[in-house]
Formats: sequence, C-alpha cells, structure tokens
Amino acid sequence: MYDNVCKYLAETFTSDLASWLLGPSSSDRLRPLKTELSNEQIRTDSLILLESSNLVLHIEFQTEPDPKIPYRMTDYRLRVYRSFPNRDMHQVVIYLKPSTSPLVQQNCFSLPKTRHEFEVIRLWEQPTNLFLNAPGLLPFAPLSCTTDPVSVLDQVAQKIQALPERQTKSNVAGCTAILSGLVLNQELIHRILRQDSMKESVIYQEILQEGIHQGIQQGIQQGIQRGVAQVALNLLKTGMNVVQVAELTELSVEQVQRLQDSIQQN
Repeated sequence: MYDNVCKYLAETFTSDLASWLLGPSSSDRLRPLKTELSNEQIRTDSLILLESSNLVLHIEFQTEPDPKIPYRMTDYRLRVYRSFPNRDMHQVVIYLKPSTSPLVQQNCFSLPKTRHEFEVIRLWEQPTNLFLNAPGLLPFAPLSCTTDPVSVLDQVAQKIQALPERQTKSNVAGCTAILSGLVLNQELIHRILRQDSMKESVIYQEILQEGIHQGIQQGIQQGIQRGVAQVALNLLKTGMNVVQVAELTELSVEQVQRLQDSIQQN
C-alpha cells in the first residue's frame, strides 16, 4: 500500500521529488523510466526510476529496515550501468517509519575490493518545512521531524485546500491519509482531512479496489474450505475412515482427525 502511494507521488509529482532530492536545477528534466533492466526478476515493489538525458534517479521507499537494501542498491546500479553506461546515477533510500535499527543507517555495500555507496534519508530527521511548499511532498510532512504530527497534518490539510485543481486536492489528500497512518490513527486523520475528498483520490480508489478484490478472493477461498470441510464431515458420518476421507478431500489426516473429534464431542 505505502509503496503504491510513494510510486504514484514520484511519477505524478516528479519535479517536486526531484527538487527535494537533487535540487531545483534537475527537477524539470526527469521523467519515469519504464525500461526493463534485466530478464531476471527481483523485488521491485518499491523501485522508482526517474531519468533525464544524463541522469537516472533511483528511489527506494522503505517502511521497515531491510538487510538486503545495500545489495539491492548495488545490483540496480550495475543494471542501470549495463543499460545506460554514459549516465550518472543518484540512489536514495527513504525510510518512512521511525526506527532505531542500525540497518537504517547503512549507506554502502562492501565486499573485498568492492564498495558501493548510496544516500539514505530518514524522514523523521528531516525538517518539516521541506515538505510544506510542494503538492507532491505534502503527504510526507507528517512523517518529518516534529513533536506534533497532528499540528503538521492540520497545516497540510490547509495547504491541500488551497490547491487550485479539485482532482489534485483529492489525490494529495488520499496519499496524505495513507502515509499519515504510519504515525497517526485513522479517526484523527479522517477528522482533519475531508473524507469525501479523499475518496475521490485515484490512489485511494486503487487501494480500495485492491482491498475489495483481496476480500472477495479470501471469501471465495474460505467458502471453498468450508465446503470441503462439510464434505469431509458427511463422509466421516457414513463411517468412512480418516485416511480415505483425507485422500478424497485432499485435506491432511490431522485436519480430518480434528473433524472426527468434533463429531464425537457433539
């Protein structure tokens, strides 16, 4: 969920994120890089690549520490070099959620005679003002260095209401609501941000539909499991032994045994 939000922000408000991470001079030339870097698939849920004619910006958003991050950053540096040997590359890992783990301090990958460095940003150490002057950065403000995230969220809500386009308001509000959930409870978030506005957000609807789809799939699976269990119960009641029922229903012997125990108890 958080990866989807961050990806949406980076690809929709590219200049805002680029200005923050690279400085204003590079922001207008970057665009999302869709090129497949390798036939070998690796975890790409939080991967964001933005490109210009001479630079690739690689952003990884993380909610939790991950010991594989240094290797992944090195791996992607080499992949980008293989495809674009003449382009510089700026790599940033952005940790969203406060952590005391030493992993969030790691900014290099090291092997004998091999070393690769990348930038690490811990949002809870970043000044709040960095995120209050650009629409694409507003959702990160409540995660910044503040002792009062509620007050910050209130400031963000006011900034969102001042945005000129209704759809932009909705999208930024939806992203803010989701990311703020890392530090604030949902009731408070919905009280400060207009819920009807959030529901019009593209990313909010996407996540909602994803949740509905997962719920339907889980419901179907649970229904199938209940149906199989009922069939097994019926077979046991006819006198069929546990092993035979397990073979016919593809349940484990232990599962069928528990069903048999429930019959005996009743």
